[in-house]
Amino acid sequence: MRRTLLTALACSAASCALAAPAQAGTVTELGDFKDVPFPPADCPGQPNTSDCQSIAQVSGFQVQVGKHSVPFKIRKPGYVIAFTLRMSKPNPDQVNFFKTTYGSTPEVRLDVIRQVGKSSAKEYKLLKQTQAFKLQSYFGSTQSYALHTPFRVHKDDIIALTVPTWLPAFAHSLPSDNAWRTSHTGSECAATTPPSAAQEKVGSTKVYGCFYRGARVLYSVTFVPDAQVTNTAAAR
Repeated sequence: MRRTLLTALACSAASCALAAPAQAGTVTELGDFKDVPFPPADCPGQPNTSDCQSIAQVSGFQVQVGKHSVPFKIRKPGYVIAFTLRMSKPNPDQVNFFKTTYGSTPEVRLDVIRQVGKSSAKEYKLLKQTQAFKLQSYFGSTQSYALHTPFRVHKDDIIALTVPTWLPAFAHSLPSDNAWRTSHTGSECAATTPPSAAQEKVGSTKVYGCFYRGARVLYSVTFVPDAQVTNTAAAR
């Protein structure tokens, strides 16, 4: 996936990697798969407004991409150093609609969440969250955003997105083996304009009660796992 790394932040992905242990493992891009590459982002699409969708006032994460299950679940400890978004370029009328409905400044936060309680409850605790990244200047492109301070993450953590306003990094009408989960619940799952459900208080828990097939949130996460510890004493 070709992308541009925004180095105007505190560090580039390369320099952020230096903040991780020197013995860190190979850099991995979670959510970026050669067998199921990013589809084109929605918007502007056709005149029919259903062809232009964005993520709005919610937290969520991708549950399935093709044969890849829970792609943003951490399998071993390490560091998250950056994330990437593929954003569409809504036309002026669509931008005006989104701004009027959801807020004038499109922005996103990266989250570390963890499931708590019974698995059937789908309740998640917010462990860490970045500052809000403002996005409109980069519509129509694939951009990477370096974290000011890499997130230390552990096995079974999940890397999610929180969208306080709106984010045009979304594709729908995809095969059913694409699915994502959001922090809405109950009747909100089918609502045209559900109330805001963005999880923005670190330490809070929230039910992620809505599950949608045929859609993909267009993000990936740059992850540096800890290096495997080897015992060299036995070889001496």
